[in-house]
Amino acid sequence: MFTRTSKRFLAPLAAAAAAAVAAAGCAQSERDAGGDPNENRPLIFAGAGDPRSLDPVLANDGETFRVTRQVMETLLEHEPGGTEIVGGLAESWESDEEGTEWTFQLREGVTFHDGEPFDAEAVCANFDRWNEFTGGYQSSNQTYYWQAVFGGFAENEDEDLPESLYESCTADGDSTVTIAVTEPSAAFPGAFSLSSFAIMSPASIEAAAGQEVGGDEGSPVLPEYSQEAGVIAGTGPYTYESWDHDGKEVTLQRYDDYWGEPAGVKTLIIKTISEETARRQALEAGDVHGYDLAAPADVEPLQEAGFQVPVRDVFNVLYLAYNPEAGEALDEPEVRRAIAHAVDRQRIVDTILPEGGEVATQFIPETVEGWSPDVTTYEYDPDKAADLLADAGESALTLNACYPTDVSRPYMPAPKDIFDIVQADLEAAGVTVEAESKPWDEYIPYTDAGECSLYLLGWTGDYNEAYNFLGTWFDGYKTAWGFRDDEVFEAMEAAAAEPDPQARTGLYQEANEVIMDYLPGLPISHSAPSIVFSPDVEPPTVSPLTQENFAEASFR
Repeated sequence: MFTRTSKRFLAPLAAAAAAAVAAAGCAQSERDAGGDPNENRPLIFAGAGDPRSLDPVLANDGETFRVTRQVMETLLEHEPGGTEIVGGLAESWESDEEGTEWTFQLREGVTFHDGEPFDAEAVCANFDRWNEFTGGYQSSNQTYYWQAVFGGFAENEDEDLPESLYESCTADGDSTVTIAVTEPSAAFPGAFSLSSFAIMSPASIEAAAGQEVGGDEGSPVLPEYSQEAGVIAGTGPYTYESWDHDGKEVTLQRYDDYWGEPAGVKTLIIKTISEETARRQALEAGDVHGYDLAAPADVEPLQEAGFQVPVRDVFNVLYLAYNPEAGEALDEPEVRRAIAHAVDRQRIVDTILPEGGEVATQFIPETVEGWSPDVTTYEYDPDKAADLLADAGESALTLNACYPTDVSRPYMPAPKDIFDIVQADLEAAGVTVEAESKPWDEYIPYTDAGECSLYLLGWTGDYNEAYNFLGTWFDGYKTAWGFRDDEVFEAMEAAAAEPDPQARTGLYQEANEVIMDYLPGLPISHSAPSIVFSPDVEPPTVSPLTQENFAEASFR
């Protein structure tokens, strides 16, 4: 049973909202008495998962970046509330005609939290460090984004790694730096806004030197410097104060010498509350002042009770991946198309996703340049699905299919509910589904290793470039997808190598059409995830990229 709105939450939510307003009144009294809640009260925000590391180069997940983004900054960033790239630690930037040299004019007067000046040498120290990673750092589980953008390292230790795209970093005085790559890539300049490539101080780099990634591939142990506050110094509006792993919270403190607008609240705590209902109850009780990924059924009651529930713009995709190496029948085009016709995606949008969701026709949302109106579409038609399976000789097909537990994602608010619809639809078309579930931290490596014939997953864009979506999956063979199709790979290669943005957009449209003809999976939906704040909080500008800047937040 799928319920969009439950009135049972109205009474407690109204009481909680009243308590929050009362708290705001008390805060006003504190101000009147000389106390300022922005100086005396921590702002506590609840996320759905633990951060992985205080060093963002070792992460690829939004829960980590929500923390690190408040402390560490990148050369480029995005406009508040939008996807346009603007200056960050660099005030301006340009590339040569070939797109292989990117020159940045750096912001002056910026200091790291440890007092060191931010300059061109510091930028090069970071890029050189990442390119020279060795040992366990060369695992894609540790340095996903470096490998996604630059390929390999200065000295690859795995023969399957490609050569590094990174060529050099050259400082020209204190405020000009040029990063050279061996060939143009559609990843630039957007990749310079990736949270993984945030700049830490040279002293932090020296302190981290020699600390290795331990454990094994399946159970890595990240280096100590990345698991406790005190080593890493960035340039952001907050500093790392502490990380209570048992208490599941990271405490940040305002950096008084920040180059920009100072943070509105002195102390910011980002706390993990994995369970969706528990996050809402913590807000009702006044234990937290906001949380991410409100359940669609809770949005209307929360709003009616006086809580603030801003909704982000659509910038994600949920998909059902096919893996023919795990399910041999998926090699057949008729079987792939049959599964696409079997799933009622509109029902998923109407019954599970928050308002503003829509059925996906391809693997990028319409807001990303390169979206094509001419892709092959696959309407819900269970009879056609059954006919296609019969044509392929697979009327008694059995496939294993996977979904994650203990998680909600911006593109996937209720994985089990979505999976139940997919499973029921496939079985109605004649496919026997062997369901498998895994906790989120096991799910990603499990699906990435190619263990599931079908599985639910998705992506929230890091920057407004089709490559950030399509290149993640389809620029070559991936064990997670288990297919090899030269036409798809060549279409992606042509688009990725085109330095002219306008020409590249046309190539991405062609690539989307090729991908949807081949059909390596079924794009299901795009959704508009919400975020919640108590009435006494002035919230930060919400971001379609889920890149909220909490320095903008304050108590009213």
